[in-house]
Amino acid sequence: MPSWLSFETLSNLTQDYRALGPLFGLLLPFLEAFLPFLPLVVFIVANVTAYGILFGFLLSWAGSVTGAYTVFLVIRKYGRARVLGFITRHERIQKLILWVERNGFGPLFLLICFPFTPSALVNIVAGLSNMKKKTYLWTVVLGKLIMILVVSFIGSDIKALITQPLRTAIMIGIMVILWFVGKAVEKKIDKKVNADFK
Repeated sequence: MPSWLSFETLSNLTQDYRALGPLFGLLLPFLEAFLPFLPLVVFIVANVTAYGILFGFLLSWAGSVTGAYTVFLVIRKYGRARVLGFITRHERIQKLILWVERNGFGPLFLLICFPFTPSALVNIVAGLSNMKKKTYLWTVVLGKLIMILVVSFIGSDIKALITQPLRTAIMIGIMVILWFVGKAVEKKIDKKVNADFK
């Protein structure tokens, strides 16, 4: 095992991360909503490793929900303004907006439940649609609850991930399956959107 992957090294990294304080653990998932290239799964694992599964989960969930809902509110208020008009000009976005308005809570909730869904796109489309603010808040709260709970459970015992290769392989397998299922759901919804507006 390489020295950088030893339990001692990762334990030191965890202590360094914890030293930054819980506000940092809340801020990273919040920022991911605005900067979707940031790795939300890594932030969740870092939080549960540093703060324990309960507090780490709560930090990740609160940060991610607040970030997603803030993006939704910003898009709801300014999304149709001239500055952000380029967003609504895309044909795919227009189709998605209309489809979300027809189908509401269910499809968005399902998409948010998967860790590798492009949540920034979901937030933008919901913000541009006529979905009620309260409905989207509940969609995000419940969808992120399931997604972050699953990732928190998988990443909660970093020592076991290093010392038990079989468990690690199973966890990686679960993440890969979640990725494929999420992409399959995304494609299915995309096909339905295209079929509805042909």
